[in-house]
Amino acid sequence: MTAAVSTSTAATTAATQRDRLTERFAKLKAENRGGLVIYTMAGDPDRGSALALMKGLPAAGADVIELGMPFSDPMADGPAIQAAALRSLAGGMTLTGTLETLAAFREGDDDTPVVLMGYYNPIYQYGVERFAAKARDAGADGLIIVDLPPEEAPELNEHLDAHGIHLIFLTTPTTKAERLPMVLREAGGFLYYVSITGITGSASAVEDEVAAAISDLKKSTDLPIAVGFGIKTPEQAAGMARIADAAVVGSAVVNKVAENLDDPPAAVDAALTLVKQLSESVRAARA
Repeated sequence: MTAAVSTSTAATTAATQRDRLTERFAKLKAENRGGLVIYTMAGDPDRGSALALMKGLPAAGADVIELGMPFSDPMADGPAIQAAALRSLAGGMTLTGTLETLAAFREGDDDTPVVLMGYYNPIYQYGVERFAAKARDAGADGLIIVDLPPEEAPELNEHLDAHGIHLIFLTTPTTKAERLPMVLREAGGFLYYVSITGITGSASAVEDEVAAAISDLKKSTDLPIAVGFGIKTPEQAAGMARIADAAVVGSAVVNKVAENLDDPPAAVDAALTLVKQLSESVRAARA
């Protein structure tokens, strides 16, 4: 979290909440290994199968889960996640339904950090204060809003802080040095480094270039740094886990679901099999 909360009641609430993200990155550091962050879309391919996939991720090796909140205009996402969002919405998934999915996951897992990822419009329409309270009640640990600039973040961040939720920001290869302090002032949990210029799933990350960027970022922040976008294979994930605190994989997992839409249980199995392969490589990366 980034700032002092506005009331003593809220401060007490935030102080008594578990900080699963900080706990998990501390554990990874103690084990001298990079983490694996897995993105999955709520409600894809259907609500029940999406929950089954989410429940299976920790055992498959995911250290942190990013739960996508479907939106009709996901402009930062590539074709795979765009299609997943549209499938989810067509199946009746809503923001409320996404929070219900998270709450159902928490019934069996109180340890794995979960970060909600999406766009600001649905949250604004829902009501930012109401959303922050409901998200924490459901068990959220962090929030990534890809279209919310740091200049506009305080109106959301004050409510997230009050409920012990980190607002996680993205930096990119084109983030200017003079802008970085503003980003870091609002950022919490970890910093998400976008390893390519473009949308998710559109290109592959170049390890040497990412290593140099991570080295520069580490001079400005003590936050853990996770690298995402452009990571598709176990080998690429391992490479990023060697140079960053975690590797994020999304489109490759979502594609496994898309390849098996006629058989949802097979879609879940295919996605979890890939996650196991990714995890094995990530866990061996620094060995």
